[in-house]
Amino acid sequence: MDGRTEAASDSDKIPYERLIEGDIPPWVMRFVKTTGRVINQYDMIRGGDTVLLGVSGGKDSLALALALSIRRKWLPISYDLKAVMINWIEHPIPQEARGPLQRYFADLGIDFIIKDELMFPDSFDGDFNCYLCSRNRRRILFEYADKNDLRLIAMGHHLDDLVETTMINLCFRANFATMLPIQEFFKGKLHIIRPMIEVHEQTTRRLAEHYALPVVKPVCPFDQTNIRSSVKPIIAQLAKMDKLAREHIYHAHTFDYRIPRDEKPVS
Repeated sequence: MDGRTEAASDSDKIPYERLIEGDIPPWVMRFVKTTGRVINQYDMIRGGDTVLLGVSGGKDSLALALALSIRRKWLPISYDLKAVMINWIEHPIPQEARGPLQRYFADLGIDFIIKDELMFPDSFDGDFNCYLCSRNRRRILFEYADKNDLRLIAMGHHLDDLVETTMINLCFRANFATMLPIQEFFKGKLHIIRPMIEVHEQTTRRLAEHYALPVVKPVCPFDQTNIRSSVKPIIAQLAKMDKLAREHIYHAHTFDYRIPRDEKPVS
C-alpha cells in the first residue's frame, strides 16, 4: 500500500499561496507568532544560522516550514532554511506527490530534497518497531547534516507530541521525561530544535484542512497500533476535564537548556 496525497483531491481548499502573499487570517497569525515566541524564548535560531527541516510530508512538518518561512519575512535578521524528506523505499510516497512538494518548498524559498532510504536496513536483523524506525530516520538526518556542515535540525513536533511522550514515559517507563525544545547531540556539535512545541495539533490539522498544503500521508505499519495512538484518546479525555491539561503537563517540566553561542544575541 502506497502513501496518498491528501490535499490534491480537495478543490475547495484555499491555495496556500494566499498565506505567502500576506493574506493571513488571525488564527494563522497566532500560529506563526506562537512558533516565533518559542524560538525567541529558547534562543533557537539566530541571524546567519542555517536550519535543516526534517520533513515527513505530513501536516506538521509542512506547517513548520510555512511558519518559519513567513516569519523570516518579518525579522530584521536573516537565516537560511533547507529541508530534506526521507522517503522509505519499502513504502514510497506516490511519484505524483513529489512535484507538489517540490513546488511548495520552492514557493517558500526553501531548498528541498527527497532522499530515498531503506526503512528496514540489514543492521536491524529483521527486527522492527517504532523506536528503531525513529532511530533510523534520525541517523539519516544526522548523517546528512554532518555531510553538509549543518548544526540545527528543526522538527515538526508539537505540544500534543510532547504531552504524549511525557505520559508514555511516566506510565510505561517510570520516568518523568519528554522531548525537549532543544536537544543536544554529540557534545553540542548538533542540536534538534522544536519550534512548534507550544502549538496544539488541532492548529496544524486546521491549517491542512483549510489550505491546500501538499500533505502526503506516509505509510506506517504501526500508526494505529502503537502506544502513542492508544495514549491520544486518554489525553483528550483529560483535556475535557481541564482544557489546559496539555499546558499543565508541559509546564510541569523545566527546560533551561540553551545552545552555547560565542557571540551575543542579535536583537
